[in-house]
Amino acid sequence: MYTPILATLGFILSPDGKKILLVHRNRRRDDHHFGKYNGLGGKLKPGEDIFQCLQREIYEEAGIHCEQAILRGTINWQGFGSREEDWFGFIFRIHRFSGEPKTSNEEGDLEWKPLEDMEKLTMWEGDKYFLPLVFDSDPRIFHGHMPYRNGIPAGWTFSRV
Repeated sequence: MYTPILATLGFILSPDGKKILLVHRNRRRDDHHFGKYNGLGGKLKPGEDIFQCLQREIYEEAGIHCEQAILRGTINWQGFGSREEDWFGFIFRIHRFSGEPKTSNEEGDLEWKPLEDMEKLTMWEGDKYFLPLVFDSDPRIFHGHMPYRNGIPAGWTFSRV
C-alpha cells in the first residue's frame, strides 16, 4: 500500500516579484536539509485541507499570513530524505501576504534571494527540475514524479494539465 506523507511547499514572492523568501537550513547540524535553501512548508495535519496547511506552515515558519497562493504543481517524491520516505507535495507560489517576515526560525535564517539567482544556491539536487515549472508563465499545473535513491534523484517525469 502506498501511504505517502502529504505536505506543502510554498515559494513566497516579494511584492515586486523579483525576490523569493527562502529558509537557509543552518540551525541544526543533524538536519538532513542542513546547509540547503528551501521554500517553506510542512506536513498536513488531520482535519486540514491543503491550503490551510500551507497557511499554517507559512505563519509558523515566517510569521506572515498567506493571502494569495497559486497551486503550481504536485510532486510524488518516493524514497526521499534520511529515512527514504514517500512524500507527496503540493507546490505553491505565494503572491500576496501580510505582516513582516521573521528573520529566522528554528530551522534557519529566512532570506530574500533574487529569483534570478536561485540556480546558484545550495538546494536539493532535484529542485532544479521542478523550480522552473513553479516560476514559468505556463498557467497549467504540473504533476511530477521524482524517485530518490541514495539521497539523489533517480528520475524525473512530469505532465501538465
